[in-house]
Amino acid sequence: MNTQLKPTLGTLHLWGIAVGLVISGEYFGWSYGWGTAGTLGFLITTLLVATMYTCFIFSFTELTTAIPHAGGPFAYSRRAFGERGGLIAGIATLIEFVFAPPAIAMAIGAYLNVQYPDLDPRLAAVGAYVVFMGLNILGVSIAATFELVVTVLAVAELLVFMGVVAPGFSFSNFVLNGWSGSSSFSIDSIPGIFAAIPFAIWFFLAIEGAAMAAEEAKDPKRTIPKAYVGGILTLVFLALGVMVMAGGVGDWRQLSNINDPLPQAMKAVVGSNSSWMHMLVWIGLFGLVASFHGIILGYSRQFFALARAGYLPAYLAKLSRFQTPHRAIIAGGLIGIAAIYSDGLINLQGMSLTAAMITMSVFGAIVMYIISMLSLFKLRKTEPNLERSFRAPGYPIVPGIALVLAVVCLIAMAWFNTLIGLIFLGFMAAGFLYFLLTGQSRAAAPADAMLTGL
Repeated sequence: MNTQLKPTLGTLHLWGIAVGLVISGEYFGWSYGWGTAGTLGFLITTLLVATMYTCFIFSFTELTTAIPHAGGPFAYSRRAFGERGGLIAGIATLIEFVFAPPAIAMAIGAYLNVQYPDLDPRLAAVGAYVVFMGLNILGVSIAATFELVVTVLAVAELLVFMGVVAPGFSFSNFVLNGWSGSSSFSIDSIPGIFAAIPFAIWFFLAIEGAAMAAEEAKDPKRTIPKAYVGGILTLVFLALGVMVMAGGVGDWRQLSNINDPLPQAMKAVVGSNSSWMHMLVWIGLFGLVASFHGIILGYSRQFFALARAGYLPAYLAKLSRFQTPHRAIIAGGLIGIAAIYSDGLINLQGMSLTAAMITMSVFGAIVMYIISMLSLFKLRKTEPNLERSFRAPGYPIVPGIALVLAVVCLIAMAWFNTLIGLIFLGFMAAGFLYFLLTGQSRAAAPADAMLTGL
């Protein structure tokens, strides 16, 4: 059975994947943080999280270039901590990448519903899964080129949004009741700042997914650092710009718990019949599509890598005639569609489905960030001679900052999202149980020099 991916991606493709994986977070999801922390409280949360991500990416790039593997964090953690370390990183990453797409798909449905009020958003979400799973199956080069095009359009549209709403921007609107609904900071503002962490992380969630395309990158030791550094700088600028501009056009509380804050913010400035507003809805879909499409690529590579190493059924590691892991693509899609139709079946602490999926995905991400930074420190100690074409700047301080802030985020999330945290632990426990029962599958899996260090 062929289980070798083909290197076809250049720097621009990888930048497109890194930014495209994330950019839907600039279009929706983050505004739920306003409802929790207020505009000023959430600005503090976002700056904290942006610092964590910047330090993390500069550190994570060392691992990605030293061990360019489709498993990404799974590969680094397995090499550093053995099979159980790989299990923790692999399952956490899988949870992150499988639960983010349903949230994005529902936002695609919400954006289309603005134009077509009779369209069921869930039906549109399922249609998005079918279309973009198909595109990913057709080939990584086609998929990555499409990702680059829609990402560039999505970035351009966010810049257009900021320009169009600028005449209606007022800083007094942004700061009004900006501390969890209060006009001034107090000790009662602090819980909201920490409770909003998942929605600030949504601004940057999944940028690390470009690591899962590392086996398919041309000259990964050169192209990946450029893509990652350019990607995080792009996203920090867009996140802060979009959040501040949207919050200053009127009553920000009207935007704090909806899936389409940017069209509604623009509507407050130019009216509902403006061509600018309709353009934002249509081109804004590119941002959602870029992330949705890119994360399908990411989760499929994680399924593939875990299956190839014997952590999941080998059935999922088979490649199609287009050299893509089609079974892995379909498996993640079926889980996502089931999640979309679970809305209303269970009550997750009063959250909307979108907020719940975001929070579940963020739990997976934060656990993966923690074990990735621990892997960086461990490999520096145990494999000092490992070829590192890119070394984390400011080591050990920069990766240390990323690690400490990730731990703070995990503690805060567990405190404010206990039920979802317990469900997350349930998924991790199920993965561990499967791990205990399938040692023979891992023993029979093909040897991988990047994982064993041989």
